[in-house]
This record gives sequence, structure tokens and C-alpha cells, in this order.
Amino acid sequence: MLAAIAFLFFVFLGRFFYIQLIWEDELHYLALDQWTREIPIGAGRGLIVDANGELLAGNTAKYAVYARANAVEDAEGSAKLLSEALGSSYEDILAKLSDRSKSEIVLSRRTDKETVEKIARTEMKGVYYARSDLRVYPFRELASQLIGFTAYDGNGTTGMERYYNSYLAGEKGEILFETDLVGVDIGKTGAAYLPATDGLNVKLCLDYRIQALAEGVMERALREHGARAARAVVLDPSDFSVLAMVNLPSYDLNDIPRDDLDTLNKLSRNNLVSDIYEPGSTFKIVTAAANIEETLRKNPRAIPLSHVFSSSRTRTVGGTTIRCWSDHKNGKHANETLAEALNNSCNPCFVDIALALGKETFYDYLAAFRFGRATGVDFSGESIGMLLPESTLTDADFARIGFGQAIAVTPLQLACAAASAVNGGYYYAPRIAKELFSNDGSVRQALPPVLLGRTVSEEASRILSSMLEGVVRDGSGKHAYIEGYRVAGKTGTAQKYENGVIAQGKYVSSFLGYFPADAPRYLALVILDEPQGSYYGSTVAAPCAKEIFQGIIDLMQIAPKEAV
Repeated sequence: MLAAIAFLFFVFLGRFFYIQLIWEDELHYLALDQWTREIPIGAGRGLIVDANGELLAGNTAKYAVYARANAVEDAEGSAKLLSEALGSSYEDILAKLSDRSKSEIVLSRRTDKETVEKIARTEMKGVYYARSDLRVYPFRELASQLIGFTAYDGNGTTGMERYYNSYLAGEKGEILFETDLVGVDIGKTGAAYLPATDGLNVKLCLDYRIQALAEGVMERALREHGARAARAVVLDPSDFSVLAMVNLPSYDLNDIPRDDLDTLNKLSRNNLVSDIYEPGSTFKIVTAAANIEETLRKNPRAIPLSHVFSSSRTRTVGGTTIRCWSDHKNGKHANETLAEALNNSCNPCFVDIALALGKETFYDYLAAFRFGRATGVDFSGESIGMLLPESTLTDADFARIGFGQAIAVTPLQLACAAASAVNGGYYYAPRIAKELFSNDGSVRQALPPVLLGRTVSEEASRILSSMLEGVVRDGSGKHAYIEGYRVAGKTGTAQKYENGVIAQGKYVSSFLGYFPADAPRYLALVILDEPQGSYYGSTVAAPCAKEIFQGIIDLMQIAPKEAV
């Protein structure tokens, strides 16, 4: 009996201990919820600014008007005053004020300060107010897919607004009223005020001047070439900071087509991050980088840099014949080195390189350049691209990967891979935001560059960059050449596929370039989807990159440097 009594004593003691100490906070919250009613107080949403501090997303002061039906003393009189002040239906407001089944009722989500002051002067019982700011975007269409927008409740829905929502949103506050069991205020107790905590501000790496410049260039190209879409991404190759992201057509962030979801989803999608395409000849940068690195490692399978490729215009692999897009000199396809193959964008030469390196080695490089997986960018909805499993890869498909077919990438993946190939072999996680800061200007969290790995050696990168400079100076990229500046790059023209077959007359024209060639500071990938008339990357996309680079030179006042 003594043991049983002792056991029961310890059970009750343990239960008391649990209730008093461990369960205390939850029980306190439940009790508070029973005898109080709350009016939410919105937190000030953080700002989004560009790298220069220019406001990209801000707030206009607005207020929400709430009512608590159980606390309203004169429903008819209050409905009359509120309907006049808010410009709403008297019948609708009266119905809400008469509905005592709900604790709090929203009468207006966003009302101006003058209207709220007018209502406050009437001293109506049971009517309350809280800040509910309206999100505004001073540059309207600028970088709309990158910045994103908020929902009616103020939370981020797309873009940076969504990705950094937990920081931007802050913490809501409350006004607490003590009530009886049916929710009627206990008037003598007054109200408790729990202040809101404003959200943090986000500073981006994006430069609104470069963004506006790139959008202007691509808008003209979209119109002049009658293209289906125009896209561009500008990176700092030294750390993969995103300086601009262009997706056209675009839309006004202050006039979001919320009633047309199909249009909204199409226009708000950041295709540079979320959509994939066959890159075509711009991918030859990766193939060339892999081969150069393997020659430096003395891999006997790698093709020497001095090697002269066969003048044959075709290669047959696995029963598939692969052709060069054009004769190079005087109507005859010439023998050529790797540098010349890049200049001429010769597909058969890159078939030779891929086959020589072999699937295992080549796929090791594809993994190092992060194809088939996420880049790590701070943006929701990133696609990993499409890379055929090495174990199921046919020889014909493998040969085509060498020149940018049978593989699908996001534009951002390709831009990052190229940046790594020419910056000394350093692959960083691309970053759109650079820091989070409070309203007093103090940095609360820095978002520094993150090195994810190495792709090639600095020597391989230097050799490749010299070759790509030759492409702009002497080869297919000459329309991107700027006198006095060391611009390098590669053109691309890829056929599109629909339902698994080539779509006749539909192409993706692109150019991937950067400058200065010897110490890259600005890299741009320009893409025009289904241009009409001329469709070669050399004549359609390369001039756009030149305009963007020339604009950056003028903006940043970059002095010319003699090209070699």
C-alpha cells in the first residue's frame, strides 16, 4: 500500500510539474485566447532596393478598417456613417455589423489616412483601424519577373518578394480586448497593444541602370526581329552577382493582371531560371574548356590544341550524320584548329572532341559545371535542366551534346558555366541579393558570394578566353566587337523541337559574351526566341550584346584598352 501511495503521489507530482512548468506557455496562450479578442496590426513590409540603394519595391501608407459586431452599439447608424466614408454599400456593411457569429470583420483592406481620420472622429464603438500598406513599384515593368509581387494579404507571391518573404514581412502586432463569454468588451479593462516589428530591407546585386539598359536593347530587338520572346542575363563573372535579368514581354507590377491567371503566370515567370532550352553552339564553350583542361593534364585522349581537324563537313555516329552548318572559306570546308573551329562554330570538330574525351570524362565536367542540377541561386522555382543519364546515353546523342544538342539547360545555368570557364575556373552560387538591412541602415545579414567548386584550371581558362576573344575579333561573333575593348564570346543558333521533332523555321538565336577578355567583369547571355527573317546568333543576338556592353562602358566610364 505504501508503494502504491508513493507511486500515485509521484504520478500526481509529475503531472503538476508538467502542467506548471512545461505546459505553462501553451495553457497561458489558450486562456488568453478565451478571454480576449484581437485586432491585427500589420508590420511594415521591408523595402527592396538595387545595388545603388535605388528603391525597387516600397510601400504607400494605407489602413485596414475592422469591426467587432459584438462591440457595435448602433449597427444601423454605424453602417450609414461607414458606407458614406468608405463609399461602400449600406446594406453590405449593415449585414457585416449584424453578423455576431464572427469575431472580427474586415470592412476595408486599404483605405487612405484621411478616410480613417474621418471615421475616427465619429467615435463609433466597435470599429478599429490598423496599418495595411499598399505595395508600390516605382519602376513599374523594370525587372518585374525578378522582383515579383505580393498577394492581397501582403505576402510575397513571386520573385524576390516570395524568396525573402520571411525577412520582408516582419512580425504582425495585435490590439487585445478583454471580453466576456459572448465576445462583448469588458469596457473597464481597456486594450493591450502589442506592437508590430517591421520587416528587413533587401539590397540586390542588380543595378537598375544596367537592367534598364538591357531591357531597352532587348525591347528593340524583340520588336525589330518579330521574336516570340527576348531574354538576357548579365553577371559579374568574378562572383556570379546578377546585375540584370530581362524577360520580355513583361508587365507592370503596379497593374497586375490578377483576373487572368494564364496571362499572369506567363508574364510573371522568370524564364531565365525556370525554363530550359537546347543551347546550341554557345555550349561549345564548355566542350572546349573540358578539352583544354584535359590537354593540360596530359590526358592522351584529349585532342591537342595544335591538332588540325579534318576538312570533312560531316561525321557519322551511331547511324546519325552530323553536318557543319556552312562551308567556311570560298565554298570549301577547310582544315582547322580548335581556335578556328570556335571561330567558325563547326559542329563536327566538337563531335570529335566529345568522342575523344569519352562519356565518363565528359560527364565529370558536366557535373562540375552543374548541368543537371540547381545552380543554388536565391530564387524559387529553379529548373535543373535536362541531362540524359550517362548509362542510357547513345553514341549519337553523346556526340550531339558536344555541340549543344541533346541537352537542355536554363539560361542561368549556361551563363554560370561560361562564367566559371573564363574566370579561372571558379564556380559560385549565383546571387541576386547581397544583404539584408534594417530601417536604420545597419546590415543585419550579409549574403556574400559562396564558392561551390572548381571546374577548370586558371591556365585552361586563360587559353579558352584567348580563343573566345578571337571569335569576336575574327569569327562569327564579330558583330559584338567594340574597338579598344577586349570582348570575347560565342554565338549560338539552335533549332527548336516540338513534339519530339524539329520545328521547321523555328530557331533560338543567342550570344554569350563578356569583357574584358583577360579579366572578365561583365558577362551577358542574350537570347531571342523565334526571330523572324534572319535567325543566326551572329547577326541577331551578337549586336544586342554589343549594345549592352557599350552601354555599360558608357555608364561605368570604362576606359578603352588595346586588344591583343
